[in-house]
Amino acid sequence: MSASEAAAPQVAARSAARRLEPWVLPALLVLAALLRLPDLATRGTWDGDQGHDMLVLRSFVRDGVVPLLGPPTSIGDVHHGAWYYFLLSPVAALTGGDSPLAVVTVIAAAGIAAVGVVWWLARSIGGSVAGPVAGAIAGLALATSAAAIDESTFIWNPNLIALSSAVALAGAWRAWSGASGSWWLLAALGTAVTMQAHVLGVAMLPIVGVPFVLDARRRQMGRVPLGILAIFVAAYLPLAINELTTGFSEVRAALDYLASDRTSAAASIPVRFGIVGLRVVSWPLVGLITSGFVPAVVATVTVIGIVAALWRRGGSGVGGRAGRVAARWYGLGLLWTVAFLTIAAPSLASVIPGLPNDHYHAFADPMVVVLVGIGAAAIGGVSRVGSGVAVVGLLALVGWNVTHLPPAVHPDGGYPAAQVAGDRVMAALGRAGVTMEDVVLLRSLPSFKSTEAVAYPLVRAGQSLVA
Repeated sequence: MSASEAAAPQVAARSAARRLEPWVLPALLVLAALLRLPDLATRGTWDGDQGHDMLVLRSFVRDGVVPLLGPPTSIGDVHHGAWYYFLLSPVAALTGGDSPLAVVTVIAAAGIAAVGVVWWLARSIGGSVAGPVAGAIAGLALATSAAAIDESTFIWNPNLIALSSAVALAGAWRAWSGASGSWWLLAALGTAVTMQAHVLGVAMLPIVGVPFVLDARRRQMGRVPLGILAIFVAAYLPLAINELTTGFSEVRAALDYLASDRTSAAASIPVRFGIVGLRVVSWPLVGLITSGFVPAVVATVTVIGIVAALWRRGGSGVGGRAGRVAARWYGLGLLWTVAFLTIAAPSLASVIPGLPNDHYHAFADPMVVVLVGIGAAAIGGVSRVGSGVAVVGLLALVGWNVTHLPPAVHPDGGYPAAQVAGDRVMAALGRAGVTMEDVVLLRSLPSFKSTEAVAYPLVRAGQSLVA
C-alpha cells in the first residue's frame, strides 16, 4: 500500500470534520446545556456556604450593603474576592435576592460558556488541519465531564473559575499567536476574575503572566500594560478599602495563618505532590479519585504522555509549532499548579468524600481538556491504528462521565429541603407567639456549623434574626 493510500482514511476523516465544523459548537453548547440545566433547582448542595452567599447577595441588592470581601476561605479568617458577588449581583437584583435558582442558573451558564471557549482554544491550537478535531474533542470532554457538570449545579465561588481561566488562556493564546496585544487585556480580566473567585487562583498569574512578559519583550505593547494594571487595581479595590477601614484585617489573618502549624499532620511533600498531581490532572476527566482511582491514574498518565509526545514535534497535523508551544505551556502550567498547591494547600492531600475541594483547582481544567483534545487529534492523525486508539479513548472517557453524572436530587435535598426546614421553623415560631419583628437567635448543632443554610429561608420569609 502506498503512502497516499494509507493516508486516505485520515484525509477523508478530516474532510468530513471540516464539513461538520459549523455544527460542532452549537451541538456542544446544546449538549452542555442538556447535561446541566435539567433539575437545576434540586441537583446542587445547600449548606452554610450557599446560605451565606445568598444572604450577602440579598443584602447587597436590597439594602445596598456593598460587600468588600468575598466568601470566607477554609484558612482562618481570610476571604476570597468581592468580584464573585459583583458578578452574580445583576441576576440577584432581578429577583430581589430571593431566588437561588436564578443565581445557580448563571453559574450553569458559565459552565456552558466554558465549553465554547475551550472548543475555540483547542481548535485554534490545532490549526486548519487538526483544529476541527481537536476543538470537538476538547469541547466534548468538558461538556460531558461529570466534574464540570457538578461545578455548574450549585452556588459556590470556585464554580466560576473554569470559565474565567479558559478566557484567560484564550486571550493569552490569541495574543501570543500574533494578534493584537490588546488580547492581553482579556487574558488579564480572566486571570483577575479567577484570582477573585478563589484565592488559590493566584496560581494562574505566572501561567498567563510569564508569556505576557516574553511577548512584551518582542514587540511594543503601547498602553496595554496600563490597562492590565487598571484591571487588577479595580479587582482589588474593594479589598484595599476593607484593609484601610479595618486595620488590615485580611493581612493580619493571612499572617496568622502562615505562622500557624499547617503541615505537621500532613503527608510528606513527595506524597502530597503525587496526590495533588493526580487530583489536578484527573479531576476534569474522571472526577474524584476515590470514586475511580484506576481511571484517575490512567487519565493522568495519558495527559503526561500527550505532553511528552507533543513536547518536541507538536504532533502530526497539530499545528506543528503551535502544538509544541501549547504542550510546553500547559504542561509546565500543570506542573507549576501541582507544585504550588502541594505547598499552599496541603489539605488537598487528604481526600474527603463529600468535601468538594477539587473545585479549588478548576482553573487547571481548561489546560487538561485542551491537551486531551490536541493529543487525540495528533494520535488520530498518525495512522488508522492511531485513529482507532483515539476513538476508543474518547468513548471510554465520555462513557465514564455520563455514567457518573450528579443525581437529579442532591442527597441533602438542595435548597427545596432547606425551604421545607425553614417553613417548619416559621410554623414553630408562630405557635410560640413569635412575630416577624421579634429578633430570633439562631444557633447550630453542632456549634461549629454555620447557621446560614437555615437562616436564608427564614430571612427570605421576613423573619428578623441573629445568625
